[in-house]
Amino acid sequence: MASTMDDSRHKDATSSSTCFSHFCSSALRAKTLKSSSSANNSSDGLIRRLGVFDLILLGVGASIGAGIFVVTGTVARDAGPGVTISFILAGASCVLNALCYAELASRFPAIVGGAYLYAYTAFNEITAFLVFMQLMLDYHIGAASIARSLASYVATIFELIPALKGNIPPWVGHGGQEFFGGTLSINILAPILLAVLTVILCLGVGESSAVNSFMTAAKVVIVIFVIIVGSFKVDVDNWSPFAPNGVKHIFTGATVVFFAYVGFDAVANSAEESKRPQRDLPIGILGSLLVCVVLYVGVCLVITGMVPYNLLGEDAPLSEAFTSKGLKYVSILISIGAVAGLTTTLLVGLYVQSRLYLGLGRDGLLPSIFAKVHPIRHTPIHSQIWVGIVAAVLGGLFNVHILSHILSVGSLPVL
Repeated sequence: MASTMDDSRHKDATSSSTCFSHFCSSALRAKTLKSSSSANNSSDGLIRRLGVFDLILLGVGASIGAGIFVVTGTVARDAGPGVTISFILAGASCVLNALCYAELASRFPAIVGGAYLYAYTAFNEITAFLVFMQLMLDYHIGAASIARSLASYVATIFELIPALKGNIPPWVGHGGQEFFGGTLSINILAPILLAVLTVILCLGVGESSAVNSFMTAAKVVIVIFVIIVGSFKVDVDNWSPFAPNGVKHIFTGATVVFFAYVGFDAVANSAEESKRPQRDLPIGILGSLLVCVVLYVGVCLVITGMVPYNLLGEDAPLSEAFTSKGLKYVSILISIGAVAGLTTTLLVGLYVQSRLYLGLGRDGLLPSIFAKVHPIRHTPIHSQIWVGIVAAVLGGLFNVHILSHILSVGSLPVL
C-alpha cells in the first residue's frame, strides 16, 4: 500500500514537473525571422490575388460600418462641433499604431497572423496565444453583434414591401424572441446572413474580395453623396461655440471613437494573399486609415453644421438630421449605406478570424484541421466554417445589448 502511494505521489510530481517544463519552454519559445518568412507556397495553400486597391477596400470595409451614421452624432452631443477634432485625434493616434503594423507587415510579409504573429515573433508563444484568445473574444462577439444589427436593418428593408410591413415577427428580424427574462433572445435571420457570408468566403478570396469591393464602394459613394448634399444645408452658426463643453469632452470623445478606426488590422492578416505584400501591405494599412479619417471628418462637419449639436438624435442622428431638412430620400440612402457597411464589416471580420485560426493550426497551437486549405478554392474552409458556426450560435441566441457589453475587451491588449 505504501509503495502504491509513493508511486502515485511520484507520478503527480512528474506530471507537475512536466507541465511546468512545458510552460517554461512555451514562455521562451518564439518564432524566428527565418521561420516567419517561409511561406506556404504549395499548390494547396493560399493564393496571392489581392492588390493595393483590394487591400485598401478591405481596411475601409472593416472600419466604415453603420457607426459612421450613428457614432458621429452620438459623440457630437457631448463634444459639440469639436467632435471633428475628436476624430482627428483618434485618427492621428491610430496612424502611429498603423505605422507599427505597416513596418511589421513589411518585415513578415509571407505569412498570416497579424497581431498574433507579431507577438509570437517579438515575445513568446504564450503571449501570442493570449493575444489570439483576446482577439477571438472580440471578433466572435463582434461578428454576432453586427449580425444582429444587420438582421434588423434587413428586416426594415423587407418592410418596405407593403405585404410584409408590420408582419415580420421579432424572432425573424427585429430584436428577437426573448426567453428567461431577456437572457436569451432568439433570432433566425442573423444566422442565415452569417451562413450566406460564410459560403461566399469559402468560395475563394477572389469572390469574397469582389463582394467586399462592391459593397465598400457603394457605401463610400453614399457617404460622399451624403457629405455633398448635406454641405448645402450647413449653417456655419451651428459651429459656434466649437467646443461648448470644453476641451475635456473632445479628448473623451477621441477615446470613444478610437475603435472606429481599428479595421486596418484586417489588412495585416491578408499578408499571405497579397500579390506584393512588402510594398502593398503598408500602403493598404495607411491608405485605408486615411480614407476613413477623411470620411469621418466630413460627416462630422456636415451633421454638426446642419443641426445644432444639442438637438441631434441618439439612435439615428444623421438620418434624422436630413429628415428634418426635408431630405427623406437621403435618409433611405443612409439606411442602404448602413446595410452595406455592416455587411462588409461582418464579411471582413469573418475573413480575419479564419486566417488567424489557420495561423495557429500551422503552428500546432490548435488542431491541425484548422491548418488545412482547400486545394481548389485555396481557402481555409474548416476554419471558415468554424468561425461561422460560433458567430451564428452567438448571434442567434443573444441580443446586441448583451453582446456589446464585452465587445471591445479583446482589442485593448492587442492594440
